[in-house]
Amino acid sequence: MNLFERNKHLHAFVLLGPACFGQYQFEVKNASKSYDAAIQIENCYDDRCGGKGTVELFDHKNSKVQTFVSEDLVLYTEQGQKPIQGKLISLSKDQRAVIIDDFNFDGTEDVAIRNGNMGNYSGASYDVYVFNKTRMGFVKSQELTELGSNGLDIFDVDAKRKRLISYGKSGCCDIFTTEYAVVPNKGLDKVFEKEEDMTVEGRVKVTTKEKLNNKWITKTKVYPSDQYNRNKK
Repeated sequence: MNLFERNKHLHAFVLLGPACFGQYQFEVKNASKSYDAAIQIENCYDDRCGGKGTVELFDHKNSKVQTFVSEDLVLYTEQGQKPIQGKLISLSKDQRAVIIDDFNFDGTEDVAIRNGNMGNYSGASYDVYVFNKTRMGFVKSQELTELGSNGLDIFDVDAKRKRLISYGKSGCCDIFTTEYAVVPNKGLDKVFEKEEDMTVEGRVKVTTKEKLNNKWITKTKVYPSDQYNRNKK
């Protein structure tokens, strides 16, 4: 049974209203270890969907957890997923309309909902909601939403080091990496920056700034282009 068949009359008329039948419907089974997601979006053209949309989160016992609204819930369908109004399409979590992870490293899953292309160079942007144990629900984090809306895409999560990593660029050849620690009850603390400057042909100038004991340590090194490996830590 799919997510829309369950209590479909309640979902259609009480939660969404008659307009749901004119929307495009998707589901993400096993969006995370705890949740499934049901998605409705206003518009789809070819392989791109967007406009106002809703994401309903369900636990794996089929109990509804919370509904989220996005003003521009962008997603791209894959081959064999032609959107048709009223037809339910199954998505993989890798299509990233909804991203679920522990963004603040408190041991509970949080939710990021796609909201347009407001990032660096029109990169994907996301509204980020963290789980609030007191309210027993997800609450929008302004700080994480800004971080998830300003880079080339949503930030990476390094659970082992408990860092959030954001990427950006300037022009074709200047790439920026910024890492943040999450301080409980305080917020984000920028602890590392790296600039990879490839604006001069034949060389890469790498400048790193690392926060150690509340002091910033800056290092600069220049590599021949043919010897520089961006993926090497």
